[in-house]
Amino acid sequence: MINNQFAIVPTDSEAAIAELKTIHFITDEVSKLTTVPAVYRALLAKSFPEVNTAAGLTHKFKNLMATSQHDLAAWLENATVVNNQVFYNVGLQLLGFLPGEDFDLADPLLAMRDIHLPMVADSAFDREALYYAWYLLLNTRGKKGQTLIEILTTRGYFAPFYDLPNAQKPLFFNGKSQAVFNTNHLIRDVVYVEAPLDTDHDGQRDLLKVEILRPEETASGLKVPVLYTASPYNQGINGHAGDAQMHNVDVPLTAKEPDNNTYDDVAYQPTAQALPAKRPVEHETKDAEETFSREQSYTLNDYFLARGFAVVYAAGIGSVDSDGLATTGDVAETTSTVAIIEWLTGKRTAFTNRDGNVAIKAWWTNGSVAMTGRSYLGTLATAAATTGVDGLKTIISEAAISSWYDYYRDNGLVVAPDTFQGEDTDVLAAEVFSRSLKAGDAHRIQPVFDQKLAELTRDQDRTTGNYNRFWDERNYLKNVDKIKADIVMVHGLNDWNVKPRNVANLWDKLQNVPVTKKLILHQGQHIYINNLQSLDFTDMMNLWLSHKLYDVDNHAESLLPNVLVQDNTAAQTWHGYDNWWQDTDQALDFKVQYKELVPADHDVDQRAAHFSDHLPDKLFDHYRHHLDAWQADLFSEHKSDPMYDHRLLFKSWQAPHDQLLVGRPHIKGSVAVNQNHGMLSFMLVDFGMAKRLTVSPQMIASKALDLGYHWREDDLKDFKLAPATPFKMITKGHLNLQNRHHPWHAEAVQPNEFYDFELDLQPIFHHLLAGHQIGLVIYATDMKMTVRGNQNLQYSLNLNDIRLHVPVKPVDQN
Repeated sequence: MINNQFAIVPTDSEAAIAELKTIHFITDEVSKLTTVPAVYRALLAKSFPEVNTAAGLTHKFKNLMATSQHDLAAWLENATVVNNQVFYNVGLQLLGFLPGEDFDLADPLLAMRDIHLPMVADSAFDREALYYAWYLLLNTRGKKGQTLIEILTTRGYFAPFYDLPNAQKPLFFNGKSQAVFNTNHLIRDVVYVEAPLDTDHDGQRDLLKVEILRPEETASGLKVPVLYTASPYNQGINGHAGDAQMHNVDVPLTAKEPDNNTYDDVAYQPTAQALPAKRPVEHETKDAEETFSREQSYTLNDYFLARGFAVVYAAGIGSVDSDGLATTGDVAETTSTVAIIEWLTGKRTAFTNRDGNVAIKAWWTNGSVAMTGRSYLGTLATAAATTGVDGLKTIISEAAISSWYDYYRDNGLVVAPDTFQGEDTDVLAAEVFSRSLKAGDAHRIQPVFDQKLAELTRDQDRTTGNYNRFWDERNYLKNVDKIKADIVMVHGLNDWNVKPRNVANLWDKLQNVPVTKKLILHQGQHIYINNLQSLDFTDMMNLWLSHKLYDVDNHAESLLPNVLVQDNTAAQTWHGYDNWWQDTDQALDFKVQYKELVPADHDVDQRAAHFSDHLPDKLFDHYRHHLDAWQADLFSEHKSDPMYDHRLLFKSWQAPHDQLLVGRPHIKGSVAVNQNHGMLSFMLVDFGMAKRLTVSPQMIASKALDLGYHWREDDLKDFKLAPATPFKMITKGHLNLQNRHHPWHAEAVQPNEFYDFELDLQPIFHHLLAGHQIGLVIYATDMKMTVRGNQNLQYSLNLNDIRLHVPVKPVDQN
């Protein structure tokens, strides 16, 4: 294990001792002890809160080795000093590391350095040094990725703190909120927020079901902040309806009618719509009428429920027990998301049931809100932030969409999220319209939703793939300048569902917005990262949210790197940077060395190389069902391989030294096609034999992460190095040749006439090892993402024109 820990707040000895007193490690009884070994024994005794007898404690001590010859119980009997060898031998075991397997009892300090664990260098401890070393040990992450204070939490250390008066809650240690709230006594309420919408046109404002979990202490006056997760999946999904709406992608690419569109022609212009009157309020109450048993939770939220935060889930318009229609990313969906925040901050009305007139306020909150969640959930957090809504202090958006066009389209082409060929906004709407799961509600509302579904199908325009008003309405990047909430963004560099352009464009536009922003780029695909062994993500978010929502002065903004990136060449390795590509002044900028020429099958300029997009029917059908085989064959360099004549492969020279390729790879060139339409796809490839990280974290231990005491659990995972492979796709991109200048402007293509093109590929942060080569594969049909017409399209590229530009950073920059 290699520990990457960014959330330890630097603390001097005096402050550390004060904090140890606050959490009762240093008590009056401990302060009266006269020797350092006696103090050490007292600290160790408190580390077994599950033990209630002296005999039981002695047994625990006998199971720990202090030296290679003495267990802890025997060593304590004769100890006159506490040295760092014994302290860290015992400390490593308390953290879950095993002697002989993870470290050597003869030299625990070597393991501390190798694992990257913080330590005190003093060879022998006086009382003050012991206290400081103990404080640091409590904040050190163990083998399961949890700090010692979290390990003790799961064994009941903070259970006696449940009875603290509200004035002493929440309790902060090292700048982070601790689990002093009894999750067995959470209050669970349901309310119905009235949104300024009538999306189902029934003459009444849409009511939105909200599920609330809050600490018991809020009933007696404690005000807490809220973690709000807007999840259209929260009340269930209609997978059957989504499947029925899926589009056939085995259709030909067709020519578009050329147009003279500018952006102004496709810009979304909101139109004011008359709203039904607000529901009258007869009286107010502090007591909800409804409750619930088990929510579809996010484990990061579960973690914070034990630490003094309320959690709110809302599925939004079109979901079970809510009004309205699912509309996939439009202004109405954003409005419904924001309505919950406005209720939490006292600016909107909620009711205790769907049919009555009894209003209820969020009287138990301190008015500070954060939003959390991944994918669609993080997308709605981003959408809400771009409205500038008051009270939203921060968002933690993971794998979030910043423009729905960049999710379902690319440069004038219909381009699916990876593994979701045929999905589109209408498919997603049908899936999350969970009102259809309740037969009575579906009987009343389904015809109205079917009309909306037909509207989505029409306006998303799969025929042309052009950017239009429909997509402009769903482009949150236009409103980034309105953001007032500080932002943490998390994204996978191998996420081909919500592709990296979504986070890169948002990060780039935020450069000129006066909010604090942090970016974490991991090597995974479409995943959460709050259960990784090698990174203290949960602690980082505790530090962040304690600062943003409780105003704790814990230096969160300076301690967390601006950009934190997982290295793709080594396991459990993370590096901090000042920025992504925005601070680069170097680049690889060259004509790519051409590796092989494909024989031309028609007479075009001899300086050109050619490929055909048409595959034999049997091979085409094989690739449709074996996408990984298609991609592997795409990279192959042997003339006998089936894809050899259906793509061009370029390679750079071998890299003379390690390089960090960052930002947006930019490709330009000129191309001709034998018909009046066509497309190009591109892949940037790392060629070189190497062990590479899996794109999904691997299981280390099931249900190994306790999120509180007698509370919920999570699996412990991390990325592992897989057996060596000869290549790895870094990124990709797509272009409709009729949209070679703008996604909203279709231009004519004349057969066999060369046209200049240029485009950015999906952004990257890639460590290229010395001796490896950059490969550029140019092809047409992307079996995983584009339409697959298997047409007789012949492409020619001018070899003198192809250029690749990639910003680079020095590898040792941290």
